[in-house]
Amino acid sequence: MFRFLTAGESHGPALTVIVDGLPAGLEVTAEAVDRDLRRRQAGYGRGGRMAIEHDAVRVTGGVRLGRTIGGPVSMVIENRDYPAWTEAMSAGAAPKGAGDDTLRRVRRPRPGHADLAGSLKHDTHDARDVLERASARETTARVAAGGLARLFLERLGVAVASHTLAVGTAAMPLEPEVPWDRIVAIPSDSPMRCADAAVEKKMVAEVDRARAAQDSVGGVFQVVAAGVPAGLGSYRQWDTRLEARLGQALLSIHAVKAVEIGEGVASASRFGSRVHDAIGYDPATRRFTRPTNRAGGIEGGMTNGQEVRATAYLKPLSTLPRPLDTVDLIDKSPAQAVVERTDTCVVPAAGVIGESMTAIVLAEAFLEKFGGDSMTETARNLEGYLAQLEGY
Repeated sequence: MFRFLTAGESHGPALTVIVDGLPAGLEVTAEAVDRDLRRRQAGYGRGGRMAIEHDAVRVTGGVRLGRTIGGPVSMVIENRDYPAWTEAMSAGAAPKGAGDDTLRRVRRPRPGHADLAGSLKHDTHDARDVLERASARETTARVAAGGLARLFLERLGVAVASHTLAVGTAAMPLEPEVPWDRIVAIPSDSPMRCADAAVEKKMVAEVDRARAAQDSVGGVFQVVAAGVPAGLGSYRQWDTRLEARLGQALLSIHAVKAVEIGEGVASASRFGSRVHDAIGYDPATRRFTRPTNRAGGIEGGMTNGQEVRATAYLKPLSTLPRPLDTVDLIDKSPAQAVVERTDTCVVPAAGVIGESMTAIVLAEAFLEKFGGDSMTETARNLEGYLAQLEGY
């Protein structure tokens, strides 16, 4: 079973992630994981912290001589901003006489963030206790875990990519879907990771407009997985259905408020004849065919052999340079929300995180179906299953 656990705070010493369940023999390099960490930090509209942090993993367990050895893989990502936060984020007792400024206490919760609900839940009047862990900085560790899942999937012939469909009101047309070749051809230095250069310019303008207004802007990204065989996931129970697991994974990303699989939203207003993907058969390749992929590669809780496509809708970030009204946690007086360092737009970065979460869900589903304590065994089990499908 593939699983992972993260620890650490936004301004603490480091983030830690432990990935459990990878078979032995998977080739792993820190550089391969670091590529996704760099992609997560990119994109037009990012804030000042991206100039401080240069994320890179330090593998501290589970890998020997460039290969996994069957045990949990542990990785650490240092927070370079920590030296400026050593007093406020110390694990030791607060120094005597240290005031709110020194300890960077937060009494004015931000609307839209975890600040207030988390303070109520954990009985604290200092929202710093909440926001440090609730921060999207935690997704750095997820991307590291997803980097290992990506390496595992690539060894089995599966690739995962993302692209931006909308930023604010600047959006790609809903139909036709952007083909895989155009998605993977997006240049690495693309400011919004959009497959259409003209639409991308409009997206950049949306970010500029929000920044000028001291505001933030959300958008839409889509994750696509190619090379996924039919039969991952199950209709057996509610929590084994793959679209449900994928939806949970994407909704766990900070600021994501909605997810659709395939044409899920549009299909609600159409007749069934315009929603379901007709089935054909090609005798030459001995494979079933589909003229469309409106289901997003998942039917009945299982992959059906087509590309898996999931779209996520991201709200604007809740930390605003021009803060909204709030209430002081201690004296309950009206106040302006605290202003933490923030971004104007994170849609391209969220797409990278979406790739990681999708890779994690698919890696778990692969190991459920094909098992294996070594990559040789897992690959052999997959090859046998693919041969079974060809002979169906």
